[in-house]
Amino acid sequence: MRAIMISGRTLAQGANCESKMSEDFFKAASSCYLSKEDYDLLGLSDGKNILLKNEFGKTVFSPRVDDGLRRGIVFIPMGPWANILIGPDTGGCGTPQFKGVEIDLEATNSPIQDIRELFGSIKRAEA
Repeated sequence: MRAIMISGRTLAQGANCESKMSEDFFKAASSCYLSKEDYDLLGLSDGKNILLKNEFGKTVFSPRVDDGLRRGIVFIPMGPWANILIGPDTGGCGTPQFKGVEIDLEATNSPIQDIRELFGSIKRAEA
C-alpha cells in the first residue's frame, strides 16, 4: 500500500528525547499512526508490526490507530526510525523533507530494531 508519511514531535517522544537508549523513547519513537481504515486494510492486529519503506530505506514500526488521520496518511514521531525514511535532499534550504514523504507499507511479523540495531544497519555513504 502506498501512503504519505509526515513526521513531527509528540509529547511522549519529546519527554524522552534526552534518554534515547531508554525503553520509553523506543516505544514513543518506533510507533507509527495511521487511520483505522488503513490499519484494517493492511490486516494489522495486536502484536503485528508494519514495515515502511521507500528509496531511502526501510524499517519496522509498531502500528497505532489515530482516528484523526485520513486514509493514506501515516504519522511518525521524529527520531531515528523516521530518519531512516528521510532523503538527503534539502532543496537548498539546509533541512531535509520531513513531511510529504512517499512510502510503501505492509504488515510484517518482523521485530522492531532497537536503537543499537537500527544504527548498526545504516550504511555509511561513500566519501
